[in-house]
Amino acid sequence: MRKQNSFWQKLKSKFKKKAQKKPGGNEQELLKDDVGEIPPELKLSTKLKINLDNMKRLLGESGDLNFREFVVGEGKGIQAAIFWVDGMADKEMISENIVKSVAVGAKALSPSLNIRSFYEEIKERYLNVGDIKETDSFAEAVYAGLSGDTVFLLDGYAQAIIASTREFAARGIEEPASEVVIRGPREGFTETLRMNTGLLRRRLKNPNLRMESTKIGRQSQTDVAIVYVKGIVNPEVLEEVKKRLNRIETDIILESSYLEEMIEDAPFSIFPTVTTSERPDSVIGSIMEGRVALIIDGTPFALIMPTIFFQLFQTAEDYYSRYPIATFSRWLRLFGLAVTLLLPSLYIATTTFHPEIMPTTLLLTVAASREGVPFPAFVEAFVMEVTFEVLREAGVRMPRPVGQAVSIVGALVLGDAAISAGIVSPPMVVIVAATAIASFLIPNPDVVGSVRLLRFAMMLLAASLGYFGIAIGVIAIHIHLVSLRSFGVPYMWPFGPFNLVGLRDVLLRVPHWSYRFRPEIFTWQEQERMESGQNMPTKPHKHKVKETKRD
Repeated sequence: MRKQNSFWQKLKSKFKKKAQKKPGGNEQELLKDDVGEIPPELKLSTKLKINLDNMKRLLGESGDLNFREFVVGEGKGIQAAIFWVDGMADKEMISENIVKSVAVGAKALSPSLNIRSFYEEIKERYLNVGDIKETDSFAEAVYAGLSGDTVFLLDGYAQAIIASTREFAARGIEEPASEVVIRGPREGFTETLRMNTGLLRRRLKNPNLRMESTKIGRQSQTDVAIVYVKGIVNPEVLEEVKKRLNRIETDIILESSYLEEMIEDAPFSIFPTVTTSERPDSVIGSIMEGRVALIIDGTPFALIMPTIFFQLFQTAEDYYSRYPIATFSRWLRLFGLAVTLLLPSLYIATTTFHPEIMPTTLLLTVAASREGVPFPAFVEAFVMEVTFEVLREAGVRMPRPVGQAVSIVGALVLGDAAISAGIVSPPMVVIVAATAIASFLIPNPDVVGSVRLLRFAMMLLAASLGYFGIAIGVIAIHIHLVSLRSFGVPYMWPFGPFNLVGLRDVLLRVPHWSYRFRPEIFTWQEQERMESGQNMPTKPHKHKVKETKRD
């Protein structure tokens, strides 16, 4: 008898499992009170009470969570409920287009209808919201509500309707503080994803513009948009970007730097292999060359990839100003890179190992100024550089009006006091000041930080081996740069590998009418931008002016 009973129990449990797998037959138990994460396999139940209790147990007691239950249909009707988060959803839209429209407008619906037909009638005729989608996943329904959408649930049907009702406080569109231009658009990205994608759509009304959405972060569920132009983007680069995003397993993404560090090619290099930008026009210009951009919800900084080294010394204003001026500016930035990296080390090497390089008059002046200084040139330069870095960091972290005053007054007072005290010589103050000013010519803050670190290494090499040490340092930096790649693209293109056509937009900024081809290193599809000589300005034909006689 026991064997027969056990046999029938196994048979009953087997049929019970099969019944639970059927559509509409999902009757799971309530979640535990201490559940930490949403079970990914958990589906919505056909019972409204179980769905609501599971949500309340999962989310706990929070004042911003709203659950509204009401009756739909004539007579006793069918129980329905909506879930939204206060401060992230549009209350007026919820009240007018969901609650009022469904509860009042659907009064004529008969509860005797098939539950699926009842559900479809509400979805098609009474939910007056522009964007809706359906889901049977409990996790997706909860995350949609926590993102600002409204979740509509109906008793007896194991599916939810997610209505787009997002509306939360957002910063207005302002000029980017990190990429200021004299001539050009003044609009910059904000912290709202859909506002940023709208800025891109407004500038590029191209049906091939693609914005694929994904969520990254198990806890934060941060929205990320992959932006590219179909037919121009390199499919291999796009596939590599998606693969690197899909392999990310982390709890939270708060800023674009989280993603940047997880998808870059050389995580231990101090040089950035992914570009950041706050400007919609810069992002559009990049994706039209075949690159891919990532727009992350919650930050105004977009990521652009692949990246080449010389792109980090270009600005959006290069393409808005006259091309001879833009070309001069690019050369000036490269000169600033050389000065901020090598000037202190050259001074140390010259005064320590190679004083014969200097003219006699200058040598005597430097020697006289350093006569009372008790430290060698390396210690002198190191102290001044560290002091300036401290002032720079203090000026950035303090409130803006106070920070500017502290950095300016601090530099003047400390420099003058150090000279008077005999700690440093006047030429060293000039060297450090020239180095700091040259660093401001570099437009990318990541490159500025990299050069600041390398400067100390170059100073140490100069103090140890003189010009020979500087040469070793420069060669090592070049070897490292040549070895880098950004999503398969050589970092030092068009110099390594050499490409003559690519130099036209690196060392030069040629006229817009001569940009016939896109950079071949980023795309091999639809490389031609315009016909040869199509937009080149020509002189107008001379017109004879008829002379009129005057009385």
